[in-house]
Amino acid sequence: MSRSRSLLLAAVSSFCLGSSAYSQAPPDHGVARLGTVEFKVECSPVAQQRFHTAMALYHSFAWPPAIAAFKDIAATDPACGMAQWGLAISILDNPFIWPAGLTPQKLDSVIAALDAAKVAGLKTQREKDYVEAAGTFVRDHANRPYAQRLQAYDAAMSTLMARYPEDNEAKVLSALVTSANFNPSDKTYANQLKAVAVLEPLFKAYPNHPGVAHYLIHSYDYPPIANQGLPAAKVYASIAPDAAHALHMPAHIFTRTGHWKESIAANRESARVAGDVTFDGHHAADYLVYAYLQLAQDNAARAAMRASLGMKPIDHFGAAFAYAAMPARLTLETGDWAAAAALELALANDYPWKKYPQAEAINAFARGVGAARTGNAVAARAQQDRLTKLRDAAREARLAYWVEQVDIQIGLVGALVQCAEGQNGACIDGLKAAAAREDATEKHAVVPGPLLPARELLADMLLAQNMPADALREYEAVMKKEPNRYRAIAGGMAAALGTGDLMRAKQLAGELVKLGAEADVQRASMERAKQIVGR
Repeated sequence: MSRSRSLLLAAVSSFCLGSSAYSQAPPDHGVARLGTVEFKVECSPVAQQRFHTAMALYHSFAWPPAIAAFKDIAATDPACGMAQWGLAISILDNPFIWPAGLTPQKLDSVIAALDAAKVAGLKTQREKDYVEAAGTFVRDHANRPYAQRLQAYDAAMSTLMARYPEDNEAKVLSALVTSANFNPSDKTYANQLKAVAVLEPLFKAYPNHPGVAHYLIHSYDYPPIANQGLPAAKVYASIAPDAAHALHMPAHIFTRTGHWKESIAANRESARVAGDVTFDGHHAADYLVYAYLQLAQDNAARAAMRASLGMKPIDHFGAAFAYAAMPARLTLETGDWAAAAALELALANDYPWKKYPQAEAINAFARGVGAARTGNAVAARAQQDRLTKLRDAAREARLAYWVEQVDIQIGLVGALVQCAEGQNGACIDGLKAAAAREDATEKHAVVPGPLLPARELLADMLLAQNMPADALREYEAVMKKEPNRYRAIAGGMAAALGTGDLMRAKQLAGELVKLGAEADVQRASMERAKQIVGR
């Protein structure tokens, strides 16, 4: 049994909390370090104590032990209907990766738990309202679109929060659903900031609450507002250091702000605590690979990938993404186009890839880009066709966000094929169109960053076609959105040299040298940067 699993399961059976509502100085849990949560329920004293800990597990997305905890509460106090509600929302898993994984069978199991809550007994109208709010999301799921059900759940939780203004857990959970209910094309970040408005006052009043810091990080996980998430990112790991997900989550903000060393430290610890029990370690490994590559620590990135792929595979959307993304990153970020073109799908023979077309598409995209960049238009077209099939599979699975993302990949590979065929004007137009589409959406919570930003690929091709001024403008746009991104800085340095702007080239070279101060490989771009800085 891994250290994380033993600690978290210990939390389920160790209790020393009071059952009072929130006070100005909430008591310490006195159990595995998960932060402080108090959720009032009308159950036995023992069940009440255990409920606090179960919700602390929930708020750090520790799903297996949270499920075990709520089942334990139900066994301890069969009349505690809210234990079944807690089980139901835990079965739903991470709201930020919905609707992936929300199979009809899973949703039916949630409905069964909510029905069991009513049978067991809900002592107050508040408890009934919690159960009814969750029910708006899952009931009649076969006939109601996901987006409609999520909107109804968001509205129901907002109503519940307003109805019980002294219930801080209602505020936290309502903010969670609101933050997850975002429109990827909404550049005003309306729902995310609506959640922030609820969470920020709670962050000041209850700094040891794991959910508050956690959901603030998710709500700020977007380039224009990421800096505002640094206070929560800097403390969440210390609030719940025995939860692997809590150790990883600060890396979302560190990645958005280009704090690579901090991201590495967070994800190394998360992977260590997670072990091979949940997807968290693999998710952390993908973030590790991304961060190491930005520091030209390619060997460290490769080691992190091998450690993840050497574990027992986890059948989970987040793990599937990591398995496909890590090998692709290593080839694309380092410009090893031949290796990208020949990239095999990780765990190809013993992993259920058909369940995750959006993840498998990463491999097809990498192979398509690699083939096009090595001049093999035929092979690139084959990967473009593969992407089309994977996009259609994602559409059949009703993964609307990922349909758009794979469609953008199709456009990028198709444009690069035109470059490979010498149709330079059409190639640039296609890349511009794909970049505009990518700019109109936001990254998914499971993604540390794009494999290669569309605008960065556009800049690469502009530079290759001897248009350095245009290329520099595009690289600058990428650097603004993705701070301290190695390829963008290296490309910008080359483009600045091409324009004769030696001052800007030297400035970017200095940034590159600083990034690669602890590089574990010799990259040609780094050697060039050192020469420029030394002038």
